[in-house]
Amino acid sequence: MLVNGTWTADWHPVQASDAKGGFVRQISGFRNWVTPDGSPGVTGDGGFQAEADRYHLYVAFICPWASRTLMARKLKGLESVISVSIVEPRLLDQGWHFGDYPGANRDELNGTEWLHQLYTMADPHYTGRATVPVLWDKKRKTIVSNESADIVRMLNSGFGALASSDIDLYPAALSAEIDQLNDEIYPKLNNGVYRAGFATTQVSYEEAYHDVFSMLQTLETRLSDGRQFLFGSQFTEADIRLFVTLIRFDAAYHGVFKCNFRQLREYPHLNSYVKRILDIPGIRSTVNIDHIKQGYYSIKALNPNGIVPVGPDMSDYGF
Repeated sequence: MLVNGTWTADWHPVQASDAKGGFVRQISGFRNWVTPDGSPGVTGDGGFQAEADRYHLYVAFICPWASRTLMARKLKGLESVISVSIVEPRLLDQGWHFGDYPGANRDELNGTEWLHQLYTMADPHYTGRATVPVLWDKKRKTIVSNESADIVRMLNSGFGALASSDIDLYPAALSAEIDQLNDEIYPKLNNGVYRAGFATTQVSYEEAYHDVFSMLQTLETRLSDGRQFLFGSQFTEADIRLFVTLIRFDAAYHGVFKCNFRQLREYPHLNSYVKRILDIPGIRSTVNIDHIKQGYYSIKALNPNGIVPVGPDMSDYGF
């Protein structure tokens, strides 16, 4: 991680632990917002006005949080407005790396080799982890935000007429229900798989494990009434947040994170739900199963020999 702008230690997945040995996630360090007129968002400073070709996303295909932003960018028709760089999948001693692994690219915009160098460009005295996604302002040469939930919402509404109006990922009529469901799914499932995978005690692992499968069953039941998406026929940010975890489940979380009670394919309604989302135009291009497997199985603390499993068979999903 970075301490006062200097890389001080090899990358490690466990950011902090609670009293029971449970995984604690770092709070994002940059929380500004792009808005149509450049006024401040709900957090941070103003001055980040929506403009074409001003902003750049740094992402990793392996990372569900970064993939949220890729999905939102695609669905809101912002591909020509916001450029993208994709890091290599394997997590190395200095974290995320830019290079020539298939499906990744170099940082042509800022010329950095490591993602953490972007953080010190934005703040020479930054202390913390260098995470994806990063929304970068080319004009001010700084990080707008590294919080995926905020970035998804600003992609939905912060770019005004530059974005497509065909879909609203956070409609006002559903906002309270979306927030409530997000608050239920995040700790038990989105972060629950990480709590299981990075637990440092048996009790914290088992607590997270049971949370994961309890939430999967709750969601399986919710979808059993024949609805298309979590809120019926309307696709929302809640579906984005759920999908990025589900698509990684069999390929990574079931194995390396020890969430092995069932595979996702054993939940018929969730399985069909994932396939429906993959069929939405453009979504399949935001998923790279090879990067997902290479990335999660490169975590030395969990898989010291770095062996990547050949399976599972993902042909049902078209991979």
